Amino acid sequence: MKNLVVLLIFLILPFILFAQTNKVAVEFVVMTKNLNYEENVFIVGNSSELGNWQPDAIQLDKVEENKFSKTIFFPVHEEIEFKFTKGSWSTEEVAENGLVPANKKLYVSNDTSVTYIINRWRKPEENISFGQITGTVEYITNIKTKDELLPRDIIIWLPPDYYENVEKRYPVLYMHDGQNIIDPSTSFLGIDWQIDETADSLIRRGIIEPIIIVGLYNTSNRRKEYSENDIGYAYINFLIDDVKPLIDHKYRTKSDRQNTAVAGSSMGGLISFMIAWERPDVFSKAACLSPALKIRNYDYVDNVFEYKGEKKNLLLYVDNGSVGLEDSLQTGIDEMLLNLRQKGFIENKDYIWFKDYDAKHNENAWAKRSWRFLELFFAKGN
Repeated sequence: MKNLVVLLIFLILPFILFAQTNKVAVEFVVMTKNLNYEENVFIVGNSSELGNWQPDAIQLDKVEENKFSKTIFFPVHEEIEFKFTKGSWSTEEVAENGLVPANKKLYVSNDTSVTYIINRWRKPEENISFGQITGTVEYITNIKTKDELLPRDIIIWLPPDYYENVEKRYPVLYMHDGQNIIDPSTSFLGIDWQIDETADSLIRRGIIEPIIIVGLYNTSNRRKEYSENDIGYAYINFLIDDVKPLIDHKYRTKSDRQNTAVAGSSMGGLISFMIAWERPDVFSKAACLSPALKIRNYDYVDNVFEYKGEKKNLLLYVDNGSVGLEDSLQTGIDEMLLNLRQKGFIENKDYIWFKDYDAKHNENAWAKRSWRFLELFFAKGN
């Protein structure tokens, strides 16, 4: 028995050492004031170790009255982005001037300790945001489905002449992460896509046809809803079987596939591609900004590679930046574009690919590129 234990230790020890050498420890220390006794500090960021941007996932330990700390292990040579909150985005850290600061960044290469001093926290009643809503929006709240999806709200943006030209019908663009696309007061970090300003400007200048934009809010189950699994396919069915008929009934839409498009970014870019690929009978166009087509545990590239049917009648817009997470997404995007070409898709005809070398992975970057797919999908005279 003793020899067996020694043998097991001998076999397992190299794996333990290998795992340790490929992880580094980062101690996060926060010095802060203005906290009530029962309040805590949380770290939130762009990796699973940091809770994947869930503001109350990773709580720091209280060391002293105004001092909190947490040691977290990361893969070596990883760039992380993060912020601190008191448990929600409505209580995140803010700068001295009251504005929401940019993400903190750290390149993880060795064991280290970093200290941050936070003098001000956002108050839940503060409306810290940038921009405003342009045009007319309406809401449908707390939509439920028979599937295992969480209920959600929907925001509907109407074109400038919608209530003036009562006989006219309009193409529809469905978008994911709906709280981030139009209203800065509900958007992630207070910065929205400004899809309302962009569409309004293009319509008034006569560059695109007037369109209706429907934004489906995400939920705490966002990652599963926006990827390939049972919940992801339930979300696709929810959009097609529940939301689209509701919009077509309530608003004057052009409900055919040629006038129905879908768009999203990151995981929303992945599910947009999936929706178009799985249901080209309903959607003819998909805009996939910074799409997570193949990264970590997500991989829809193989689905397209293994497809043996006829070429799908789709128009696709795909883009990406080059900074931070954007660079990690590029391999999957390159493989997907190669698969599309092998399936008969022609660049600049069946799909458009655009690279913004200075862009980061955030709403501000997607806002700057959204005009591209709007013009591609809804150009006047198409």
